[in-house]
Amino acid sequence: MTEGDPVEVGLQLLERLEDHELTVKEALDRIEAVTRNPPTQRKILEAAEERGILERDGGVVRPQGSAFVRFESDVVSKEGDFSCRRCGTGLSTGYFIDLDGGEVGPFGSTCIRKVTGRE
Repeated sequence: MTEGDPVEVGLQLLERLEDHELTVKEALDRIEAVTRNPPTQRKILEAAEERGILERDGGVVRPQGSAFVRFESDVVSKEGDFSCRRCGTGLSTGYFIDLDGGEVGPFGSTCIRKVTGRE
C-alpha cells in the first residue's frame, strides 16, 4: 500500500536509507516497496541521481542523505490481516513507513529493517 505520487514517495524513502552503499539491484529491492512498475522504478532512480539523493557509479549506488527512518515516530504498526509488501508473508501486525508523500507498507518486522537499510 502506497499513497501519493510513487516517484516522490520513492525519493523520500531513498533519502532515508541507512545503507552506505548498495548495488543497483539492492536499491531496486527498496524501491519495490513503493512500486513494482519498472518505468516508475527507473524514474525514481534517475530523479534520485539528479537531485543528489544518491550517487551512482556503474552498478553501485551511494545514498547521500543524512536523514533516516525513526522507528519511534516514522513507523506505524497496525493490527489486521496483511501480507508483507516485500516478501509476501502473512502478517497479523503490519509495519508502515509514514513519509510526507504517503505511507509505505505493510512490512513484517524483519522486512521493515531491510527496507530501511538497518539489516
